[in-house]
Amino acid sequence: MRTETPVAVKLADYTPYPFDIEHVDLAFDLDPDTTRVTATLKVSRKGKGSAPLVLDGEALKLVSIEIDGRALTPSDYALTDHDLTLPDVPDTFELRTQVEIAPSKNTALSGLYMSGGRFCSQCESVGFRRITYYPDRPDVMSRYFVTITADKAACPIMLSNGTPGEVTDAGNGRHMATWDDPHKKPSYLFALCAGDYDVYRDSFTTMSGKRIDLAIHVDKGDAPRAAWAMDSLKRSMTWDEGTYGREYDLGVFNIVAVRDFNFGAMENKGLNVFNSAYVLADEDSATDADFEAIESIVAHEYFHNWTGNRITCRDWFQLCLKEGLTVFRDQNFSADMRSRPVQRIKDVIRLRARQFAEDAGPLAHPVRPANYGAIDNLYTATVYEKGAELIGMLRRMIGPDAYRKGMDLYFDRHDGQAVTIEDFYACFAEVTGKDFGPFLVWYAQAGTPQVTVEESWNDAAGELTIRLAQATPATPGQPTKQPVPIPLELALLDGKGGTDAWMTVLDTAETTITRKADGGRPLLSVNRDFSAPIRVERDLTRDQRLALVVAETDPFNQWEGVQTLVTEEILKLSEGSQAKPDSDLVAAVAEAIRNASGDPAFAALLTRLPEVGELFLERTPADPVALHSGRKRLQAALAATLAPTIATTLAAPSPTPYRPSAEQAGVRALRGAYIHLLGASDDADAPQTLLSLYRNATNMTERLAAMRALTMKGPSAERDEALADFEQSWKHNPIVMDKWFAVQAGQGTAATVAELASRPDFDLKNPNRVRAVVGVFSTANLAAFHAPDGSGYRAVEDIILKADAANPALAARLLAAFEQWRMLEPRAGAAAKATLQRLQDAKLSPNSADIVGRALG
Repeated sequence: MRTETPVAVKLADYTPYPFDIEHVDLAFDLDPDTTRVTATLKVSRKGKGSAPLVLDGEALKLVSIEIDGRALTPSDYALTDHDLTLPDVPDTFELRTQVEIAPSKNTALSGLYMSGGRFCSQCESVGFRRITYYPDRPDVMSRYFVTITADKAACPIMLSNGTPGEVTDAGNGRHMATWDDPHKKPSYLFALCAGDYDVYRDSFTTMSGKRIDLAIHVDKGDAPRAAWAMDSLKRSMTWDEGTYGREYDLGVFNIVAVRDFNFGAMENKGLNVFNSAYVLADEDSATDADFEAIESIVAHEYFHNWTGNRITCRDWFQLCLKEGLTVFRDQNFSADMRSRPVQRIKDVIRLRARQFAEDAGPLAHPVRPANYGAIDNLYTATVYEKGAELIGMLRRMIGPDAYRKGMDLYFDRHDGQAVTIEDFYACFAEVTGKDFGPFLVWYAQAGTPQVTVEESWNDAAGELTIRLAQATPATPGQPTKQPVPIPLELALLDGKGGTDAWMTVLDTAETTITRKADGGRPLLSVNRDFSAPIRVERDLTRDQRLALVVAETDPFNQWEGVQTLVTEEILKLSEGSQAKPDSDLVAAVAEAIRNASGDPAFAALLTRLPEVGELFLERTPADPVALHSGRKRLQAALAATLAPTIATTLAAPSPTPYRPSAEQAGVRALRGAYIHLLGASDDADAPQTLLSLYRNATNMTERLAAMRALTMKGPSAERDEALADFEQSWKHNPIVMDKWFAVQAGQGTAATVAELASRPDFDLKNPNRVRAVVGVFSTANLAAFHAPDGSGYRAVEDIILKADAANPALAARLLAAFEQWRMLEPRAGAAAKATLQRLQDAKLSPNSADIVGRALG
């Protein structure tokens, strides 16, 4: 049995820390095997009392401890594997501790560790306790002064938060750097990086005329590939000034790219640490999706400077306050940089694929949960993506001007503080005079609301009566749900381009709206622009849905209408109630795609069919194999109908010279969508066509698309040639090779996973490589992962167990793929449950034990 069960932390139990840590002086003597950290804390008790000083600490070797210069003996304190307690301390004092840590042995990638021979830290959420003894919680905010001593040759560059001082000689081939951060911050925002880097430098002048020195630190030889990340950073800074009035507040801004990183990036004050995959890009090695992701993630981490750093969370239950808000900000930045309708559709695809599934399974939790077992497991789609949707609903309900006034008040009132959701909404209540108490139910209640829409037309009166009703399914621990305020964008369409649009807020269980319409019965458009994160239930025939798609004036709902039609078709094909795809429907979808060719990015999205995981929500129990088969048959029919269009489009050259602009990316997106359809087609010549497209591709976007399409078609000489050529061309570039691994894991079988995991370049200690195989297989290849014989589960079980021993945070994230097991058809469901039970009996880390326990319920 597992040796350590996570202890539930409850929001209701929150109490302020009884001490202020006014100043933190950290001195690092860096060595891969034995780094010494000396921490000097200026501590003062809050108010009256006699509470002991309790400091968090893990994997630390305590060398010495002093209070006001007096050395303490073991009888003066209590030391465990998780904390250091001083039962009797003065009201004001200076605490000095010295510890030893071993960065080279830190495979958890939390705290201070080594990546590529360089020192790197990752402290969110509770990694600082692996560096020194400290109250490792977000509501303890302090000023930090940091001294770093390291070998000159190994670490010519030494970075931390704040403003750099002079680098001085320390003797014995070592040197010393100092960093002074003038802004108070919690421990999770501390950062340290040291090593030998190539540096891409630039500068930015703020709206008040201050010059900011910018630098991106990367592997040797990679500096030119950081140009797009730098461009994205400067555009982010300009956008935040113009949209939110937020100016950067230090003289330097550094980014460090590391290969071994558990997340996408981290917003440490003034020193962002990034996964290399989200910094490095050029036209030869990166796809349009890579450029887009870098643009978005660089913006996200920069925007955290105000929404997360200058104002942070009182406790981890408020995580959505920094993450949901910042996701909303980065989504709108991306919309302004590219196409707002296309960006909105992509945001909803991501929300439905990840968060709706989370809401429908055993891991469902509110945006602000009432308790958690392991804080690292709270970094979920619910907190991020659904949290962003709640901010979007707020903005819709009060309007952009009031939203900006509320944000300005929030920044002014709470700068330098650790706050709560209630603090945030109090600012909007003040500027609008509205009560947001009912809206906060969204934060406390899990589950995706379902809104049922019924229509009644009175021809004599020329009136349409609309009945709206909401209900949220029960979720673990919450069998009864309250109504939530749902802002719904609605419109009556006359089919000739005329639109009568309005917004209503459904804040009761049901309501009725009567709307006048001239010229006969109109078509009703609901939840335009996806105004709320809900599921809409309407009893419409296929012909009615087709008419609505044709009449739609809202881009999102036009795309949504096509998605609804093809979803129903896939379900019929998978259940056997329909032998082959309906030719009229396929023709209508193909025509919609052709008609949208003037906006190729939007046309590309119209070719997209719902993924198997999204279809789970439409039928329970779900049969992934049958759903995958039905989906492929519809793809093949669409490919056949669009064959002349596909041939004409792909015969034209791809835009050159390559630029990662929205315009060019849109053209390549449609070309890539057609290449994908070729991969699903029944055309006997498709493999040779795809191999030719692979050979002649002038950019990574189309080269990768062709290779992926060839793998979709299964074993062939053409597929083997493309895979071998790609490996030979890129075997020395680990970021690009991650794509090679992912393409095969995403289309292969359990045997493919075993073969990939047995390769010498499969590194269990590297999260990117593990995610490229296990993560992709278990989330993007559901027919193989959920194979009824359990082979998919067996393929990943041993890998997850090994990963858990080295990196619990990584293993726990991989285990989340089992969240939908209760929705599966009986045979696959039983195999998934048996796998989870075997894992539960293993010696799992608290992180992984938390996921498995919740999944099993």
